[in-house]
Amino acid sequence: MKKIVKHTVFTLLLLTLSASTVLLTYLHFFAADDKDFSGEWIADLDMTEQIAVTALSWLQDIEGVSISLEDMETYMQDLTIQVNLTLEQTTYSEGTFHCNVLPESYDACNQAAYEAFAAAFQMLLAERLRMAGYTGDIDKEAIEALVIETFGMPTVSYLMSCGPALLPSLEELQNQYDGSGTYEAAEGILIRHFDAGWSVSTKAERYIWKDFSLILSEETDSAVLGLSSDHYPMLYTLKQTQ
Repeated sequence: MKKIVKHTVFTLLLLTLSASTVLLTYLHFFAADDKDFSGEWIADLDMTEQIAVTALSWLQDIEGVSISLEDMETYMQDLTIQVNLTLEQTTYSEGTFHCNVLPESYDACNQAAYEAFAAAFQMLLAERLRMAGYTGDIDKEAIEALVIETFGMPTVSYLMSCGPALLPSLEELQNQYDGSGTYEAAEGILIRHFDAGWSVSTKAERYIWKDFSLILSEETDSAVLGLSSDHYPMLYTLKQTQ
């Protein structure tokens, strides 16, 4: 009788252990991927490097002065444009989405970029005047006054009118990021199918969960999957709003 009881207890413990192992294995390999994507997310597109390189190329044409990319990057910092992505999960790993570039964020980034550009431009003008033997004031206010006297407008306005376009147009960014439709998530890849009328039909991106953030990057095997990859190959992080 005792042997039967011991055998029964041993069998129950073995079954419990096996069930626990299966459950832990599922949680480790599958449940971590089973997350609800629903919510409003914000992506910060970092435009700093592109702006710095464009501004540098234009400033390097000023005769008699020099500026490096490192110098330019001291003026150009944290220049980002926000993109909103709203996801609503309707079934397991599937749902709808709406994505759009925020025009007000684009305008703010553009303004900040030209203000940083103006600061670098004024610094080079001051250096050029010093090299030419100019003995007047060459502080920021004095240089701004000289620019207004010479060009009839403030430095920022002059660069916006006569300098290079530091950002892609808002329409270009909207063509790349705006859209709505349905999505499906499987095996670490988020596939978004855009409704008819948008410039992109399908985007496939790898995704990684990190705390309350979702990291998306271009799916390099899109061609193999038969999908379009016509969008900026840029890594961006979407943070869920509270």
